[in-house]
Amino acid sequence: MAVHWEDRLQEPEPTVNPTAGLHENPYLIGVGRADCTGPPGDVPLMGYANLEQTAAGIHTRLFSRAFIVDNGSKRVVFVTADIGMVSQRLRLEVLKELEVKYGILYRQDNVILSGTHTHSGLGGYFQYTLFMITSKGYIKPSIKAIVNGIVKSIDIAHRNIKPGRIYMSKGELEESNLNRSPHSYLNNPAEERNKYKSNTDKQVTLLKFTDLDGDGMGMLSWFAVHAVSMNYTNQMVSSDNMGYASYLLEQEKNIGFLPGEGPFVAAFASSNLGDASPNIRGPFCANTGLPCDYLNSSCPIGGLKMCVALGPAGSDMFNNTKIIGENIFKRAKDLYGKARQEVRGPLHAAHQWVNMTDVTVQLNSTHTSRTCKPALGHSFAAGTTDGGGDLNFTQGAVEGDPFWDGIRDALLGAPSNETQDCHQPKPILFSTGEMTWPLPWHPISTTELEAQGTFSNAEVVVAGLCNIYTHYITTYEEYQIQRYEGASTIYGPHTLSAYIQKFRGLAKAIAEGKEQELPKGPEPPFFKDSQLFSLLPAAAVDKKPINTTFGEVLERVDPEYTVGDVASVTFVAGNPRHSGDIVRDKTFVTVEKYHNSTAHWDVVHTDASWETRFHWVKNGAESNATIEWHIPLSAQAGSYRIRHFGHYKQRKGFLETCYTHFNTVTA
Repeated sequence: MAVHWEDRLQEPEPTVNPTAGLHENPYLIGVGRADCTGPPGDVPLMGYANLEQTAAGIHTRLFSRAFIVDNGSKRVVFVTADIGMVSQRLRLEVLKELEVKYGILYRQDNVILSGTHTHSGLGGYFQYTLFMITSKGYIKPSIKAIVNGIVKSIDIAHRNIKPGRIYMSKGELEESNLNRSPHSYLNNPAEERNKYKSNTDKQVTLLKFTDLDGDGMGMLSWFAVHAVSMNYTNQMVSSDNMGYASYLLEQEKNIGFLPGEGPFVAAFASSNLGDASPNIRGPFCANTGLPCDYLNSSCPIGGLKMCVALGPAGSDMFNNTKIIGENIFKRAKDLYGKARQEVRGPLHAAHQWVNMTDVTVQLNSTHTSRTCKPALGHSFAAGTTDGGGDLNFTQGAVEGDPFWDGIRDALLGAPSNETQDCHQPKPILFSTGEMTWPLPWHPISTTELEAQGTFSNAEVVVAGLCNIYTHYITTYEEYQIQRYEGASTIYGPHTLSAYIQKFRGLAKAIAEGKEQELPKGPEPPFFKDSQLFSLLPAAAVDKKPINTTFGEVLERVDPEYTVGDVASVTFVAGNPRHSGDIVRDKTFVTVEKYHNSTAHWDVVHTDASWETRFHWVKNGAESNATIEWHIPLSAQAGSYRIRHFGHYKQRKGFLETCYTHFNTVTA
């Protein structure tokens, strides 16, 4: 799908006159935000493909942020959610819910869903086998929370629509991203590389939304960086660096509101982040401190797993998240204040489903090639310097391994000669396009194209991880090196050319006003719930230590703290999966301050706050909740208390199960 503002960028008048704005046919604009966190216990986190990395608490809550723009005749919705990526199943579920509520107002050709690419959001919302295996299947509570959050954010934006203006600003941001595969980049032609100052895209592009009085409604920006400052050892749900940037700007604009509340919506969306890492100090061997091997990102002792990229604060993932998030926030704040170019003109959208496994690509006037059935190479299993694999694979592998190939052939079957030839020089580890049990392993003929762009005074934005996830897209030259990104370019060496060709067709249709004449393309499957599988067992009945009660304090806070300290308290807890009404829109944690004048406790922090951390520690059927309050320098002297909210599950009688709510306090 292509979305297009006919971008007649103009300097606005020194003052914004509401009456003049009406004469200029302003856009109708709506912004909305809603919680999409999900159950922060037992569910695998989505991103590092590590089944052992399961949720065990909350660092920061996850939110969906929606922006609606309407020019009076056409309407477009852009949503960015704090999740790893948007799956095809997730998008189809959201569109179903929107159709029930709004009929044909919000539909597949005018709704764009994007993920920030946090690797600390919950998994379990895919319908293809590869992703179900790496996230313990299809997990209904997880996808339900995301669907509900996205739809609610659109609902809020829909209710808040009013006339307004859009301004654009852009600028460079340094010291916030690093190319994690520079060797691949250097394989691109010199004339191509000479067009750019860096091997990583440093541009921040920002849209500022105001009402006709000039008051800010929201901000939407794009910057190319992986949301992996929280590394593969983390087990707390977190929106990572991009979410922290949203947190900072929203807190600054929504004075007096708790996180996730208030009218101003600030979204930091993913862009062309494929090889862009926030770990700007680069990869080092954890056991020696020496740089990793440049070509294959491994270490002489310890191999691939010892090669770890470091953020600006070294191995401290919380400070890394803070620093990168602050950098992005500060640049966006600056650009927001400077935004003067007004976006005006018609609004267009085009959409098409495409069979990406069989696109004929016109290479030049005499030669063509085509895309391939999806397949992943050996270097896919090597992972990246942001999170390496556990087995003896390395990046840059252009030959197979007889040991692993033999296991693959015995368990899954060998790739066909046709697929192997099509993907050269990739040595195929998983021929996912030829694997269909118990369900297809990858999307085969249902890739959905979406883009955002303009024609006159063009400013093109690549909105990443939209609508369906198909791994990576490298250039033809980078593909030849077969590092992780090339091995994960699933439709073969001409994938990028195929996308460009198809996007060009969408752009041409928009320019000629022929969006409605585009072939619809092959519809994606929507597998029945009975066809999907879950490897996550039902949460067991909760148990507690003898002579204790749920919610009882096991480790108390100290009587007095100062700013900069960490107040920590541990409670007897239940599994957070039993807290259906808390996982979204509510909180497991509050920090409250007592006011003598009113004899009332006021909430100053929740589990959506940067200052709190909710750790859930499981020990068999028993579990504890440890709440940390990292006391900020801005905290005022006074009396505070920490509260924990939750549910526990008990069996009553032979079959009946009872869920009981508890909340408890430590002063």
